[in-house]
Order: sequence, then structure tokens, then C-alpha cells
Amino acid sequence: MTNEKQNLAGIPVSVLDLVPVLEGKTAAESFRNSADLAQHAEQWGYQRYWLAEHHNIAGIASSATSLLIGHIASSTSTIRVGSGGIMLPNHAPLVIAEQFGTLETLYPGRIDLGLGRAPGTDQVTAMALRRDLRGNVEDFPQHVAELQAYLGPADAGARVRAIPGEGTRVPIWLLGSSTYGAQLAGMMGLPYAFASHFAPASLQLALKVYRESFQPSESLQEPYAMACVNVVAADTDEEANRLATTLYMSFLNVIRGTGKPAQPPVDSMDGLWDGSEKYSVHQMLRYSFIGSAHTVQEELQAFLDDTQVDEIMVASNIYEHAARLHSYELLSGLFKKV
Repeated sequence: MTNEKQNLAGIPVSVLDLVPVLEGKTAAESFRNSADLAQHAEQWGYQRYWLAEHHNIAGIASSATSLLIGHIASSTSTIRVGSGGIMLPNHAPLVIAEQFGTLETLYPGRIDLGLGRAPGTDQVTAMALRRDLRGNVEDFPQHVAELQAYLGPADAGARVRAIPGEGTRVPIWLLGSSTYGAQLAGMMGLPYAFASHFAPASLQLALKVYRESFQPSESLQEPYAMACVNVVAADTDEEANRLATTLYMSFLNVIRGTGKPAQPPVDSMDGLWDGSEKYSVHQMLRYSFIGSAHTVQEELQAFLDDTQVDEIMVASNIYEHAARLHSYELLSGLFKKV
């Protein structure tokens, strides 16, 4: 991060895809839509295309994240593809090193490995994934370091080696929604991505902690922070606000603990939520920029002025695939091309 004021037109912008399953549609259709979106994102100049690990959620099909990264990378040519993120407590570091070492070998210079320490699901499902929950958050730094070692320089004398994996030096990011990951990323000299698209409360503090705790490393000499936000862009503010009701309904499901596929937009949310639910959804979606290209540009620039992040990642929870594509196309006109 520099001390100079940044302009939206001068920073990289990227895509976060949760691979939504739409009401009345199948996961196979979601995978096809994601590949199509990735191809368009590449043409429009987006920096990277990340997929996030979630489990046991009816509206999200990105559970086998590494497989989908391969699917997207094989469907594109130049855009960076990676995880936003892999929930490391669900996996042995060696397994992730082998998976991402394989991906990097297949698609050299294009793979990112973003790591989180949350399970990406409920506790019952976490138990089914891991078989036991004896680990705790204190293990996370150790597991990150172990993973770095597997992906680092080859050591023919090591008893356990990631093959493929060793020597690939896949770029590792730490993800978070609190100051814990921010401080760890700073201390380890790694790039940091904050999940402000659903957990906005600690964004400013986390960025401050990250920058103040940063120690240069072999992989990164200066702090590099990315924030994820929601964007719903359309030709008019009115149409964007209608499309955004899909986003509101998905977060309403989170608050209620109800699992449903993504719902088509509605003309009004009146009668679908009560006052407290509406407040909670809007609190979670504080960093959501909804409107015409002009409206989104003004609001995103204000966000950049406020945070001075080095990169913005965008999630667009829009029901109709064509409308989702159009939102990303409109947004692409506002930032620098890769």
C-alpha cells in the first residue's frame, strides 16, 4: 500500500464466485455458468477468479474447491484462479499442498492459495469432514507454515514431500473476518484478504493491524491487502435494486438458518422480512454497492478512499446468469485492465 490516494481505475479488481445453485436449476448448470463467467472475466480484464469452500449449503456448489479451480483454469488461459478460500482446518496440509502443487503444475503461474481457519459450515458437518474436532485455532499458524514448507524448495532428504508441490511456491494468502488472520498475515509476511462482503464490522481495524504488524518475507516485501465486497450493477439504479433482492434473500436464509437455493428477484422485500431481520441483513451487507455503473463507481471509489486497499474482490449474487454477466461487464469499465 502506498500513501498516495488510490483511484479505482488504477487498481486490480477480481471475482469471488460462490458457484450459486439457483432455484429450479442444477449444480451442473452452476458449473457451466461459472466457467462462462470466468471466460468473460478474463476478457474484461479481471485480475483473478477465486472460489470459496463451503459445505452442506443448499445454494452453494463450491464444496470441492480444488476440483472447481481446475475446471475454471482449464476453461481460461491467463486469469489467475484460486481459493478464497480453502478452509485449512478441514484438511491435512499435505493434501492441500499436493492438490495445489498439481494445479500449479498443470496451470503454471496462474494459481493462488487463499487459506481460512473457519470450517465453512456448521459443527456437525465439520465433524463429518474431519472425523474429530480435536484441533483448535492455535494449530492454524503451524499448519500454514507446514503447508509453506511443502510448497517451498525441494528437500530430497525430507521424510514427507509433496509431489507434485515442492518447489512450486504457490502464492499463499491468508483470509479473515477478524484481526486474528490480519495479525498472522502481517507477522508471516503474506498478502491478506478480508471478508467484508459478509463480515464488515472489523474491516478497518483488521487492515490497521495487518499493516502495523507486517514483516517483510521472501514472498512479499510490503503489505498487500484486498477486501471483498458485494456489487450488483445494472443499467439503472432501480433494476439493480430489484436484482439485489436475491442477495438479500440469501442472507435472510443465513440469519434464519434455512437452507435454500438462490431465489429469483422480487419487486419488493416487504412482507418477506421483519424489521429486525432487515436491519441484520443490511448490517451484514454494509459493503454492498448496488446501482448503475455511475452509482457503483462513486460508492466503490469512496470505499477505496476509506480503506486504501490494494485490490478489490467482487461477489455478485445475481440470479439470472445474463444479468450477472452484465453486472461484471459494467464494473469492468471502471477499473484498470490486467
